[in-house]
Amino acid sequence: MNADYQDFKHTDLTKKIIAIFYQVYNTLGYGFLEKVYEKAMMFEFKKAGISANSQFPIKVDYQGHIVGEYFADILIENKVIIEIKAAKDLSLENEAQLLNYLKATQAEVGLLLNFGPEPQIKRKAFDNK
Repeated sequence: MNADYQDFKHTDLTKKIIAIFYQVYNTLGYGFLEKVYEKAMMFEFKKAGISANSQFPIKVDYQGHIVGEYFADILIENKVIIEIKAAKDLSLENEAQLLNYLKATQAEVGLLLNFGPEPQIKRKAFDNK
């Protein structure tokens, strides 16, 4: 099935997030730690009036028991998880990490944003139904 971009969940919100990603990337460039990019993006989300929480806790439930706790870099409007990387290239492990964050939360859309030598974006979706 070939989905049109307009059919994706939270399209308007993800477009705003991606625009902010490029704004931060074009301003700071490559070479900083992930935390620097995270703080810059949080600054831009605040300026844009977008509700964002950094280091959002994610608890992993296994048969009614919490077996792990992770922290998503940024959660936008309780809808979109952003995972920030500052690597030469994205890996399958990075994508799996984001997908697992989606599985463990009510968020159904995730963006993997890489502030590498070239900007990279991967979008993941998971239906929580």
